[in-house]
Amino acid sequence: MNKIIVFLFTVFVCISATAEPLTGKTTLSGKITDKADGGPLTGVNVYLPELSEGTTTDENGTYKINNLPCKKVQVQISYLGHQTIVRTIDLSKVSTMNFIMQESNATINEVVVTGLTGQSLMKDSPTPISIVNTEQLHATSSTNIIDALSHQPGISQITTGSGISKPVIRGLGFNRVVVVNDGVRQEGNQWGGEHGIEIDPQSISSAEILKGPASLMYGSDAMAGVIIFHGEPILAQNTMQANVSSEYQTNNGLFDYSVDFKGNQNGLVWNGRWSDKMAHDYKDKYDQYVLGSQFRERAAEGLIGVNKSWGYSHVLLSYYHLTPGITEGERGYSHSYYDKELPFQQVHHYKAVSDNSFYIGDGTLSATFAYQQNRRQEFEDSPSVPGLDLMLHTVNYNIKYLFPESNGWKFATGANGMYQRLLNKGDEFLIPAYQLFDIGIFGTSTYQAGNWTLSGGIRYDNRHLHSFALADRFEKLSRNFSGLTGSIGAVYALQKDMNVRLNLSRGFRAPNLSELASNGVHDGTVEYELGNSKLNPEYSWQIDAGWDYTSPIISSQLSLFTNFIDNFIFTHKLENIKTEGYDTYQYVQGNARLMGGEFSIDLHPLEPLHFQNSFSYVNSIQLHQPKESKYLPFTPAPRWDSDLRYDFIRDGKTFNNTYLSISMECDLRQNHFYAADNTETATPSYTLFNLAAGTDIRNKGKKLASIYLTCNNIFDKAYQSHLSRLKYITSTPDNGHPGIYNMGRNIGIKVLVPVNF
Repeated sequence: MNKIIVFLFTVFVCISATAEPLTGKTTLSGKITDKADGGPLTGVNVYLPELSEGTTTDENGTYKINNLPCKKVQVQISYLGHQTIVRTIDLSKVSTMNFIMQESNATINEVVVTGLTGQSLMKDSPTPISIVNTEQLHATSSTNIIDALSHQPGISQITTGSGISKPVIRGLGFNRVVVVNDGVRQEGNQWGGEHGIEIDPQSISSAEILKGPASLMYGSDAMAGVIIFHGEPILAQNTMQANVSSEYQTNNGLFDYSVDFKGNQNGLVWNGRWSDKMAHDYKDKYDQYVLGSQFRERAAEGLIGVNKSWGYSHVLLSYYHLTPGITEGERGYSHSYYDKELPFQQVHHYKAVSDNSFYIGDGTLSATFAYQQNRRQEFEDSPSVPGLDLMLHTVNYNIKYLFPESNGWKFATGANGMYQRLLNKGDEFLIPAYQLFDIGIFGTSTYQAGNWTLSGGIRYDNRHLHSFALADRFEKLSRNFSGLTGSIGAVYALQKDMNVRLNLSRGFRAPNLSELASNGVHDGTVEYELGNSKLNPEYSWQIDAGWDYTSPIISSQLSLFTNFIDNFIFTHKLENIKTEGYDTYQYVQGNARLMGGEFSIDLHPLEPLHFQNSFSYVNSIQLHQPKESKYLPFTPAPRWDSDLRYDFIRDGKTFNNTYLSISMECDLRQNHFYAADNTETATPSYTLFNLAAGTDIRNKGKKLASIYLTCNNIFDKAYQSHLSRLKYITSTPDNGHPGIYNMGRNIGIKVLVPVNF
């Protein structure tokens, strides 16, 4: 480990010594108007992603950003109901730039995303990316942050009741999806089927979903893809703002509120937030109230730092606390309240992040370091004494240098990884204590010439894992895993608004400790789990092909993929074997093939009308297996989503962005399931209908409040999602419907109030 630290320090010193620090500062200002009438637009977002700087236009449509570095940057201009504009500006030559925005509801590729070599346009990515912006998150009624993303094409969720969700990308979930929050990998005992993502939804302003192997940038575990969560953007200089939000949902009595206060005074930036959420047991038509599905969530965070012409440096501290119940199959005609009731879990997640970016010459050096502590406890017999008690310590590091662009070429290089240590602090055991250290070294490049955009790179990863013996429960284990990964892709612009893309990528995932060495009762999954110390790493080859077209009245995208995975790891139910009274599951391996894709079309034939449709499909099989073992477990059913929206008022004086929408989600029958030893069963099709409405209230061009109304599952449909773990609850009630059903009709109201100083 010491050698690795010395290496990283040497790289840092070499880069710093060979490049001149950027000197000089400038200002960017201008005016933004509406193409329709030439009038000024108020509240337009002007954002420079690379610099983490931005502002909004005033009542005259003007903007101004001070103390900017004299270098080339991308400027993103976005405004609800208008086509996003992205321009590259050389700030050493340009200080004034005006923009004219065109109304459009169609999805546009002019969005800045996280690319292989820094920030890039979504249309230039050879692999599909989904964007969930701030307005979409605000208008969505959900119980957690993954639930809010689950209607994107190709995205699903494995659920344990209403409070716990794990992301699934193109049929792959669990530790095959990397989640990035606050600039670092979220690490929190996420190997369990009922272990959710410990992130406060109120702290998220947008999300990027990268589909397909992303091991090149994020190392082991990014086999399926990556979800990148972005926090609140930095305010414009010499401004302060507070925000208050609250939500209520009828089905589970969910109530939450969040308060934050942020500001920027001459480059000194800060942000503080407190959030609180509670929900009692949810209800459906067959089960009535599902006991043990209640949860309580609290979160706090604070950020302080500086934004200067030489770069920025931010320090963030956060705390997250979740207390979910454990559902064991009991139903009732009355719900438990917000108090903790046995059995339940308790999760504490602490995080400290140092995020830094330095402009060196025309290049950019970024360095991010973090410490995370995650403590997961399960309480069965006593509300104060846990049985299972796991404490995970993680140190993350990420150093990256983006070279100056030259003749259409961009290069980036860096190293990232983590150190982990897990301690068992309870008197029950599922996995042994362990230590882990890994490092990945990578180089990436992109090239643009004419209608072509080429990108790719190569990476080497090494992970060492050592677990400790414990009596007759666990044996000492020491394994080393390494892998060489890479990707190469191309995007070709057939015409201005039409692109085709192709990408080949190699993925790598080392087995986690639970897969290697589990030996105990997992109360959250109601199973006895056995690891397999002889597991080998997973390797994948994936081919992506795509086509997209955008215009002011229509946008359409087709994405197809084939993914071959060697040594695919999953749990197999052992036939007629019970251990300590529980069904026994063993981790095993096989070779897998996944094929499928997503198709979406967004129609905007009339200015106020917006009709969006998407279809997602994945076929996941094990090669050379008998029929009952042919299909991979937890494969999402084919899904068709439609949303019809009508904007009644846009750019009104009192009411703004006033809309009404009706949406449909149709999940087809899932006949492709892992049938060996009755591990899974088929799931019937179902169709859900939802209503939503919202509006902004403003005065003199300033937003006073935003109000959102939703009604999910309008007709109170009783259904079971194929990816619901509660579908397999063994306790069968008198109603004759085995397994627990998903949430019934749920009405929600959400209010957001900004306070400007």
